[in-house]
Amino acid sequence: MVEKEVHRLFKEAVIKLPDDIKRALKNAYNVEEDETALLNLKAILDNIDVAENKGIPLCQDTGLPIIFVKYGKVEVENNNEGIVNGILNGVKRGTEEIPLRPNVVDPLTRRNTGNNIGRFIPQIDVELVNTDSLEITVFPKGFGSENNNALKMALPGEGEAGIKDFVLDTVLSAGGKPCPPIVVGVGIGGSSDMALKLAKKALLRQVGVNHSEKRISNLEKEILEVVNSTGIGPMGMGGKTTALDVKIEYADTHTAGLPIGVCIQCWAARRATGVLKPQ
Repeated sequence: MVEKEVHRLFKEAVIKLPDDIKRALKNAYNVEEDETALLNLKAILDNIDVAENKGIPLCQDTGLPIIFVKYGKVEVENNNEGIVNGILNGVKRGTEEIPLRPNVVDPLTRRNTGNNIGRFIPQIDVELVNTDSLEITVFPKGFGSENNNALKMALPGEGEAGIKDFVLDTVLSAGGKPCPPIVVGVGIGGSSDMALKLAKKALLRQVGVNHSEKRISNLEKEILEVVNSTGIGPMGMGGKTTALDVKIEYADTHTAGLPIGVCIQCWAARRATGVLKPQ
């Protein structure tokens, strides 16, 4: 059950972008005036159409396999072992059949595992929820964007101004490397590792849907405006749209700190979600 669903979700994710991302890219094209930016956005939109029509991955980097699991009150064959093995086998099968590019290597020897399975990879994040279902979201993360993530252990006194400055500095440092238009995930609070995890989980929210809390929603809009004022533009060659959206998630933190994590996603913001319920 889990293996089949993970395979299906990866196939969907790497071939077909979510509708919210496609709408945002088309809107960026419609409002753009710069000729070079229009050419780059048209190339991106054409790329999306070709991938869907031919049933092939829309980017040669099919990403590091990251899976988010919301584990409700359900029985899975062999319990947790059944979920883990199902995910592993789904990724292996997807690597061979979709195909996914074998990206996973030993960090020191650089030896490729050949099947996108390795030590602690795929990366699996489990959240216990009060539902009668098992929700699986696959998040194939390309490293052209991942390589531009950043963490700052800011001082509490830096506040919202410090958060805005750090996000802007991170985007400026990234420039065209993460293949903009990007989506910017921002994690605030928690510990250092939690801030970056929150930033990545923020990217699961649909583009155009702001945070439910108004103060956070306002901060998202303010940062998006600043990021798009940089003029980095599509593929880093100038234009109105550097980011399609800014997403923020936060957690309470220690009185002495203000962790800020920034996770950048390229225009190929791939994700797919499925829900399994007991028969």
